[in-house]
Amino acid sequence: MAIKLYKGDLPAGLDFGASVAIDTETLGLLTRRDKLCLVQLSSGDGNAHLVQLDRATYDAPNLKALLTDPKVTKIFHFARFDVAALKHYLAVDTFPLYCTKLASRLTRTYTDRHGLKDLVKELLGIELNKQQQSSDWGAHVLSDAQKQYAAQDVLYLHELKARLDQMLEREGRTALAKACFDFVPTRASLDLAGWTEEDVFAH
Repeated sequence: MAIKLYKGDLPAGLDFGASVAIDTETLGLLTRRDKLCLVQLSSGDGNAHLVQLDRATYDAPNLKALLTDPKVTKIFHFARFDVAALKHYLAVDTFPLYCTKLASRLTRTYTDRHGLKDLVKELLGIELNKQQQSSDWGAHVLSDAQKQYAAQDVLYLHELKARLDQMLEREGRTALAKACFDFVPTRASLDLAGWTEEDVFAH
């Protein structure tokens, strides 16, 4: 596995193919308060590309172009949070997308454990180390442990998607999942607009 760290933006001409796994690291879980610090990407080849953003400008044209490329599917785990952070700080609507957490909820109805660690362990037989989950992602220099942690959050998403696609097809829920994925940018916009907890579809 190779981990490449870039300051500010992706290099021009980097090709991720038809789909790219993406994750983000922020200073906390409140999107408007806790700044976006890092974006991790992988083409599913076992390598990870980390973009340490300039939090003063968020000027990252190459990254933004990838996020909005209609020919590239962006694979997330819990896309709702990441898409909201990317929209708020980079001013982009990330699309099209796939969310392994949504796919898990629609297929693995025999459990309430839909975190990435649980999903990777059950479907791929791999134990993830989540020790750096609550570390300082705003640090000027990221530790090797932070970079390893950030990388692992995207390295397995392509494999998870393949397994979950089989399960969605088996259960006849592929179209329903696609509709949910398409709604994620709207759900993220609702979060940013203040409807984080309230269900606007409730009676």
